[in-house]
Formats: sequence, C-alpha cells, structure tokens
Amino acid sequence: MYNLLKGKRGIIFGALDENSIAWKIAERAHEEGATFVLTNAPVALRMGLINKLAEKTGSEVIPADATSIEDLENLVQKSVEILGGKLDFVLHSIGMSINVRKGKHYTDQNYSFTHKGWDISAVSFHKVMSVLYRQNAMNEWGSIVALTYMAAQRVFPDYNDMADNKAYLESIARSFGYYFGMDKKVRVNTISQSPTPTTAGSGVKGFTGFFNYAEKMSPLGNATALECADYTISLFSDLTKKVTLQNLFHDGGFSNMGISQSIMEDFDK
Repeated sequence: MYNLLKGKRGIIFGALDENSIAWKIAERAHEEGATFVLTNAPVALRMGLINKLAEKTGSEVIPADATSIEDLENLVQKSVEILGGKLDFVLHSIGMSINVRKGKHYTDQNYSFTHKGWDISAVSFHKVMSVLYRQNAMNEWGSIVALTYMAAQRVFPDYNDMADNKAYLESIARSFGYYFGMDKKVRVNTISQSPTPTTAGSGVKGFTGFFNYAEKMSPLGNATALECADYTISLFSDLTKKVTLQNLFHDGGFSNMGISQSIMEDFDK
C-alpha cells in the first residue's frame, strides 16, 4: 500500500458483490487511506451484500436511484456531511440492459426497455456530474471515473444496446469533463476494461466466448477486476492530475490488436 488516497473522500456507485469491479475499487481505496460513501439502487442493495463491504471499509451506505435527481442531490449532500468536506473522487460503475435481460435481439428491441437502460447506464452519469457540479461538491483536482467497454467503438453482437449506452457514456465524459475541468479543475475519464466475469458482465450472452477470445488476442491477457481497481486508484490519486477527457483502455493490449499468433493458430487447425 502506498497511501495514495490518504485523506481523500469520495462516493462509489455500483458495488454489488465481491465479483463487482466497484467492490474491488472500494477495498483498494480503503487500503490506500480513503474514506467514502457506498451507494446503489435500493433494489440492488436488497440483492447484494453491500453492508458487508461497508463494515469492512468503515463506510456508510446511502441508497440512491442514479436516474433520480432528487436521490442524487440527497446522496451528494449527505456524503459531504458524513465525510466532513468536499469530495476528491467519484466512481460511476452502473450499467443495465433490460433488452439483454429479457432476451430481446438488437434488431427487435423493446424501446421502453432501451430508454430505461440508456437512462440507467449512460444518462445517470450526466445526472451525477450535474449534481456534483451544481452543488460545488468536488475539490479542485478531484477525479471522476466511469467504467465502460470497447463495444462503444467496435461491434460485439451480443452486447446489444449496452454498446450504444457505453458510446453515449464516453461522450458525456468528454463533454461534461470539459466544463468540469475549465470551471472546477476536476478531471473526468472513462476506463475501458477487459471483459470481466462480474455478476453483470457474465449475464451477457456469449460472455465466455468474449472472455476467451480477448484472452487469446491480448498480449498481456485480460485485466482482472482487481487490476482494474488498481488502475482506478491511480486515476483517483494526485499522480494523474492532468489526465482528463480520456477513454483509457485497460485491456492487456486488446484494443490495438489486429490478430494474434494464438488466434491464427486456431484458424490454421
């Protein structure tokens, strides 16, 4: 441990269980000296084990629907009060496609599902930052990070409308990040992580194929949830004060590969 976040305060969205990246980030943030509030939607809190994480990290849990401005305003205000000052970091680790859950093909979506998934997975990031911005809740040189996936740039058929949501999420990071940087000296980035066997990720059809293909294609192999947590901690720290508006690939090199020898050998059989 390096005390990279000693004295820093934050909010972590989306920790569901021990398999979730947000859970690993919370553990690492605690180890690096941070204090923070944990939050998730009320229904997710009932399904998850977040109280166990709160006890382990000495954190409080505040339920909040990330699509509700009222809930977010309450969350940010209470977090600042509980933590004793403005925030230094915020993690947005939220994503859901009802179309995926219901088995709807991308070409035959239920558009009410599409809109709801878009609101939860992408627009919620704008809402979170809007509340933080209007409440002036972030310290200068603070860091806001959202988790994404490279289906925002390339076609992964079974990723369905989540690909569109992630593309929108990344655009919000750049656009809102400009204003947050100019006006508040706060940086905003997204991390495009390898396919990771989380509870949410594993629910995507064909996930095992996704995962194994990326493992064979990437020179360093897939990045784990814990490795993603380490990378996120570096972005929360003062070591990356001038990194903003970036979509940062954390994928073992997958994003720059055309073909790997291992994949070629599979086709040569």
